[in-house]
Amino acid sequence: MAAAKIAPSMLSSDFANLASEAERMLRLGADWLHMDIMDGHFVPNLTIGAPVIQSLRKHTEAYLDCHLMVTNPSDYVEPFGKAGASGFTFHIEVARDNWQELIQSIKSKGMRPGVSLRPGTPVEEVFPLVEAENPVELVLVMTVEPGFGGQKFMLEMMDKVRTLRNKYPSLDIEVDGGLGPSTIDVAASAGANCIVAGSSIFGAADPGEVISVLRKSVEGSQNKN
Repeated sequence: MAAAKIAPSMLSSDFANLASEAERMLRLGADWLHMDIMDGHFVPNLTIGAPVIQSLRKHTEAYLDCHLMVTNPSDYVEPFGKAGASGFTFHIEVARDNWQELIQSIKSKGMRPGVSLRPGTPVEEVFPLVEAENPVELVLVMTVEPGFGGQKFMLEMMDKVRTLRNKYPSLDIEVDGGLGPSTIDVAASAGANCIVAGSSIFGAADPGEVISVLRKSVEGSQNKN
């Protein structure tokens, strides 16, 4: 069984105090810190790059779960490896021709490879990457169109999560977009075990309580199955 992992999305944190925000999230029970890397091209927004990861790494030993919403993921592997990224998740839409080399190079730099898919991309596209001799170790199902925070959760994406969980019982399946106390149960019961949440954690009066609710839902669903 894939363990529950709650990953606050640092895009929703106070960027001027990133180190203390990271420390606060871990103290409140976060397992991973989710870092949204956007290049202004694959998605319209521009966020952070390797220098910010490198700066944050000096202040934390946490698992830095990096989601690269970029057009040329292979250009980022070496800088992110050097910066201290833990996980490197690329988009299948920009890696259909070179995912084997990409996975190899991510692993060679000491990071854990993951693949993500946009809402419009069929889940079947990632099967070969999970089943490869040198596979990805995480699949991130976007439950909003990537690029901006605060969007509404897309319930219809749960079919992808269910399909993946039925095929791959021990795979890390991550969901990102619109996750919070009101949407967690449907994601957890579909089989998601890695939960990215931004505004629902950082905007809460009691962020630690939200992290705890997310975890309990995943663990509760797993115990039922």
